[in-house]
Amino acid sequence: MKKIEHIGIAVKNLDESNELFAALLGEKHYKIEEVTSEFVKTSFFKVGPNKIELLEATDDKSAIAKYLEKKGEGVHHIAFAVDDIRAEMKRLEEQGFRLLNKEPKRGADNKWVCFVHPKSANGVLVELCQDIELDKS
Repeated sequence: MKKIEHIGIAVKNLDESNELFAALLGEKHYKIEEVTSEFVKTSFFKVGPNKIELLEATDDKSAIAKYLEKKGEGVHHIAFAVDDIRAEMKRLEEQGFRLLNKEPKRGADNKWVCFVHPKSANGVLVELCQDIELDKS
């Protein structure tokens, strides 16, 4: 793992939370993106070399909707940048960590992602992120 890529925060209302975090961080978000496969809308803030990702559910089926219902707003996950997501997934499985998906999935901010189950990481939902290579043609 190279570095903390971002910290994900579950929010009920993305517009209101964007205003709150802009006031808190002293800068506006730089990107809003919807990840339809995960039923979530995201907003990203840059904080030094790191990012904060706000996540709002777009459907009751969303993991974020379930999280908000159970725990309320707050820190949802911590994401780490990796060079080779498949190799990191294999390494973690060999170490006994439980992954939530067997294959990397396309996530927000042009990333391949995979999540480590919080029950195998002291209650912390961990996300692995690898940049998706842009087509150079």
